[in-house]
Amino acid sequence: MPTEPLTPRAALLSRRRLLQLAALGALGAASSLVPAHQALAATDAYDSLRLRWRDLLTGTGFDPAAAPYATTLTALGDRARAQLQAIAPTSTSLWPDLPLGSNSANVTASHTRLRTMALAWAQPGTGLSGDQALATAITTGLDHLNTTPGGYTPTATAYGNWWDWQIGTPQALLDVCVLVHERLTPTQLTALLSAVDRQVPDSRVASYTGTSTGANRVDLCRVLSLRGLLGRSSAKLATATTALSPVFPYVLTGDGLYADGSFVQHTWVPYTGSYGEVLLGGLSKLFALLAGSAWQVSDPSRQTVFDSVANAYAPFLYNGLVMDSVSGRAVSRGRQSGDQFQLQQDDHTRGHTLIGHILRLADSGAAPAAQSAAWRSAVKGWLTREYYLPYLSNGYLDVPELARAQALLSTTEAATPTAPEPLGARVFAMDRAVVRRPGWAASLSLCSARTTFYETGNGEHLRGWHSNNGMLSWWGATFGNGQYSDAFWPTVDPYRLPGTTVSTKPLADAAGGTWGAPRPASTWAGGATDGTYAAVGQDLRGLSSTLTGRKSWFLLDDSVVCLGAGIGCTDGTRVETVLDNRNLGPTGTHTLTVDGTAQPATLGWSQQFAGARAVTVSGFGGYVLPAGTSLQAKREARTGSWHDINTNGSTEQLTRRYLTLWFDHGTDPTDASYEYQLMPGATPAATAARAASPTVTTLANSRTVQAVADSASGVTAANFFAAGTAGPITASAPCSVLVRDAGGTRTVTVADPSRQSATVTVTLTGTGRPTTPVPGVNVLSTEGTVTLLVELGGTQGAGRTITLSSTAGSPETATATVLAPTQDSYVRDGSYATTNYGAATTLTVKNTDTTDSGYGRRALFGFDTTAVPGTVRRAVLWVHGAVADSGGTLTTLQAFATATTPWTETAVTWANAPALAQALGTGRTSTTPDWIPLDVTAAVTAGRPALTLAIWQPLAAVGLAVNLDARGHAAFHPVLEVISS
Repeated sequence: MPTEPLTPRAALLSRRRLLQLAALGALGAASSLVPAHQALAATDAYDSLRLRWRDLLTGTGFDPAAAPYATTLTALGDRARAQLQAIAPTSTSLWPDLPLGSNSANVTASHTRLRTMALAWAQPGTGLSGDQALATAITTGLDHLNTTPGGYTPTATAYGNWWDWQIGTPQALLDVCVLVHERLTPTQLTALLSAVDRQVPDSRVASYTGTSTGANRVDLCRVLSLRGLLGRSSAKLATATTALSPVFPYVLTGDGLYADGSFVQHTWVPYTGSYGEVLLGGLSKLFALLAGSAWQVSDPSRQTVFDSVANAYAPFLYNGLVMDSVSGRAVSRGRQSGDQFQLQQDDHTRGHTLIGHILRLADSGAAPAAQSAAWRSAVKGWLTREYYLPYLSNGYLDVPELARAQALLSTTEAATPTAPEPLGARVFAMDRAVVRRPGWAASLSLCSARTTFYETGNGEHLRGWHSNNGMLSWWGATFGNGQYSDAFWPTVDPYRLPGTTVSTKPLADAAGGTWGAPRPASTWAGGATDGTYAAVGQDLRGLSSTLTGRKSWFLLDDSVVCLGAGIGCTDGTRVETVLDNRNLGPTGTHTLTVDGTAQPATLGWSQQFAGARAVTVSGFGGYVLPAGTSLQAKREARTGSWHDINTNGSTEQLTRRYLTLWFDHGTDPTDASYEYQLMPGATPAATAARAASPTVTTLANSRTVQAVADSASGVTAANFFAAGTAGPITASAPCSVLVRDAGGTRTVTVADPSRQSATVTVTLTGTGRPTTPVPGVNVLSTEGTVTLLVELGGTQGAGRTITLSSTAGSPETATATVLAPTQDSYVRDGSYATTNYGAATTLTVKNTDTTDSGYGRRALFGFDTTAVPGTVRRAVLWVHGAVADSGGTLTTLQAFATATTPWTETAVTWANAPALAQALGTGRTSTTPDWIPLDVTAAVTAGRPALTLAIWQPLAAVGLAVNLDARGHAAFHPVLEVISS
């Protein structure tokens, strides 16, 4: 398996990481933080904050002569010395290789070098600690960049990348000002802060839009906080603290944290391991910096950040690494061109950085004690199990992070238990899935209209074209942890990423567009999980290709069952499905065994197997194929460089050996399919035994439904891409269904990955009665067949789970009636109060802060409930729409009962509309169109031919304009769902 020396490594100096990597590890947060509850000195809060940030940068309480600090500090001194010797101020630069005036990255890099020098001056053990010549070079360098045209001056006009001017440069500059504060005159400091004010005025955080969201917003708040403490401005600090608040609430679309644990940046990109890391790192530092001060972060919504450690970050951390599936274009950074140390960023170094943030947050005192204790246990487990790149040998890490980790590892088991890897399965709204089992873990990368095929930008990740088209990545607890770390991305065949189905049509570098723009038109991506097992699927589309198909993965106890069907293409090229593409390292000769016969280990060997059943790669795992499957296999050595996939990457040629297994569907297939079972860690004997006595039966594998039944776990699961039946399951609309039978109970989970249906009806053979009621799951029949009406609109693809038992309670019978409006319209106030909008195809709703402004609008719906039988138990008004307002992205709708005043669609106006009466249910909506469920049970009774319901926004709240589809819409017209008995 891939191996490499366990030597210290660090990340490529990408723009975002420049500030954190100014030396072998840009020496960051303190090894022992000031307790968050300790109040700052009342006599001078600004100096107290400045000194605290200095401690966060340099660290305290460690022995600079001891391992592992001595090596890192010496390396820092060496780099600072080299940068000092290379300074040669001119009218266009401070360093000759970083000319100013056209490339904004050079402005950031120049300040980052000064930051490195300042750290070497401020820290002990560097060989330059307190050096007078170094201090003079730093302060004169700051002056030079503050006055040179093209530099970071108080009058500069930004050019190039906005990030350098608003985040990269000011963060480095302000850190330097803190580190050498006593060497700066008031005049110098004023000029430097004026340059920051020029590029980062308070207006940068005035609205939560554009580049001022998510991780970027946290970075901007860090700039404002440091500007405030250095400039002794309470207003700046208060602005920074207040401006963090929009980061905390869960979002429904776009950038930020989602309730299910997703994290997205750049609107379309799952980014937990990169931008999410920056967000958590920035927040952990700001929480620690401001704790106990007048500007401490006290917004109760910050709890979402604390909860995200377990919900959003931990699922993608495995024994020290963070999965590449959530690191976007960062996976292409590897090694930087011109880096004399040839240090590398990879899934382990990124994971270590994220783990360091979690431990810093735990030690900050900001979070509840129980959560902090749980984080320490989790971190201790990751550090203990990390064998590929032991945490304390990672030169990428800051000295304080090393000290904090070393202190944690020295605690007793009683004081800090070592948490094991959590087991289970997760499916995320951001089109990602994770499964963790004893001894291995795997992740799935999908894409849809909501998420990108891949992100490229700034010349990065140029060939990531197919990385989200079903890539299946996996690791063992004691094997394969370097699979994607050991030069995988620059050397792997980008058309043969494991798990993907692709057209081999040649694509240009950065094909499809930058910054997440290329997205498939399909909406079906995701699946259903009960927390232990999962059914995951994807409506496949090819990037810049005619490729289509359906793919499913069923996450079981010791395996992943993979199905594909309906695969078609007219590109005039071959289509392939890649079972795996194992990186064997520079010299690997791992044995491939096919049906008991070891195959040659010679490079260049290839073979087609007409009927392989049991296939294993020694040291990794096995693959079980149905009888008669034709399998292709190949060994090759592939050579590439980081520069091939990232224009800033090293041009050093790297060679790695690969063992590739794939299905060849031929040129322009029309209805190709495949089936296989992946068994991570399985031996040839175990794989052969499973092939001889399979536990999994394929119930369906077609373009409309893919389904399996597993006798070992009792799981039956199906992905319906259209209404249909598979085995014992029938679905009325596209959905994913997971059924688990165990010990006399049946657990049923239903999800709608397509997010197209308000409700889905699922019918199961057999008898089952609910053990407890579940919101959103309506049991219509329980005997002979079980019929469930599941409310899935507005869930963002999340599932609803109900547990049934044949012995629980009494048989139940309920009736579901779904009613379309008999009429609908919206009305508008102000000068439009007598205007009728009954012919509108879109109904607009908005509550304003001004009476009769002309912008206030309400929607009205008429229903006839005379066909509803019995007594109403539940009623939901389903409307479909989205925010359409420049003032924000998220708002709340509320339903209302109305007076019984008669109205007609063609005559109703604001002036004569029924008055609002009882306030009913609410629902949130965003800028992405979706179903919005509004509970109107209190207003609905059977037998009313003229029931009127209204939609507005909460009476006391100013809202955003929302456009709702009217009753004439073919697919998304409003409906009233009534459950009665």
